[in-house]
Amino acid sequence: MPSVSQRGRGRRTINEINMVPFIDVMLVLLIIFMVTAPLIAPSVIDLPSVGKAKTQPDKVVQVIVSRDETLEVRSGDKSQPMNLKDIAPAVLQAQSGQAAGSVAVVISADRNVKYETVVKVMDTLQRAGVERVGLSVQLAP
Repeated sequence: MPSVSQRGRGRRTINEINMVPFIDVMLVLLIIFMVTAPLIAPSVIDLPSVGKAKTQPDKVVQVIVSRDETLEVRSGDKSQPMNLKDIAPAVLQAQSGQAAGSVAVVISADRNVKYETVVKVMDTLQRAGVERVGLSVQLAP
């Protein structure tokens, strides 16, 4: 209810907001957050660790994504540049004649390449039926 002031002849209301209840509520919320903040455990994300595989692949087909997003397939001592739609047939041809699962595909990409390009290569290989696809990483010194 607004306060009423009596000045002069008539009664007039004073239009002002009472800030005390607002400040009380804010102080109570501040204390609650200060007490509960240390009790909240930060979320932990389990990331896969880099380690050695149990069995090393007999043969590795390497797909190299260079800085300018050109693709190259390297199998043994042969290396050939290609575009995205020709990657899957070339990798499947390099895997043909080998035991299932013995030929791994490793994608090596420059760190400045867009993530989207690497995902497109992985998606293309997965749709073609390539089973073992890995990413080449360099461990920090």
